[in-house]
Amino acid sequence: MKNIPNLFTLLNLFFGCVAVILILQNGITVLHYADGSEYIGMPERIGTASLFIGLAALVDFLDGLVARLFKAVSPLGKQLDSLADVVSFGVAPGMILYQLLRLSFAGQEDGLDVPVLWLLPALIFPCAAAYRLARFNIDDSQQYGFKGVPTPAAGLLIASLPLIVWYSTSPMVQAAIGNKWVLYAIILLVAWLMTSNLPLMALKFSNYSVRGNRPKLILFGLAVVSAVFLKWLAVPVVFIFYIIVSLASKNKTT
Repeated sequence: MKNIPNLFTLLNLFFGCVAVILILQNGITVLHYADGSEYIGMPERIGTASLFIGLAALVDFLDGLVARLFKAVSPLGKQLDSLADVVSFGVAPGMILYQLLRLSFAGQEDGLDVPVLWLLPALIFPCAAAYRLARFNIDDSQQYGFKGVPTPAAGLLIASLPLIVWYSTSPMVQAAIGNKWVLYAIILLVAWLMTSNLPLMALKFSNYSVRGNRPKLILFGLAVVSAVFLKWLAVPVVFIFYIIVSLASKNKTT
């Protein structure tokens, strides 16, 4: 029974590894038309990889519940959880950023042969994720709140980008995600948010009072409304709301 939560954690790692495989198997499709125009397409397997990262996040949530249910919380489980998270929410999203950067250069002359130096900033993300997880493991003060954005939240944000590109009807949004400078800015901003000391709320319910959980309930309501009207674009919107609501509720209590 004590190893059941660890099996869930390993399933998180398994899904993360599948995501990495799918991302790295993809090539970029470039079609040239007779009128001189061209189409640059993102392979569908990157979107499938994003869904596997989502499955990893679901399992990551469940392993904590299972550990508490079986009273099997252990130092081994804590370390294993972080090791799995590095892959699922650090390395896999970092590879998505790598492919998105390749895609952003593909429209330029000889863009598919872009020097790898221009793509290496994508690796800042998994490095920041690893640092964030290591710091969390040695900080006992983050039981009911976080210092910096949790790695799974940041990983899900990046995983949503390919899905937004495919399903968004806004050319402006698609162009933004396909812009290398926007991607560089996202990498630096999210890496900073993970490694910062911003006081952010944990989404665990310590009690069942409405007053004590008002910020979480507000965030939940905003998430539902955003999902209905914005589809996959809701992920970055909820991510921003999470930071705003966390900081606003912290200021009210200090």
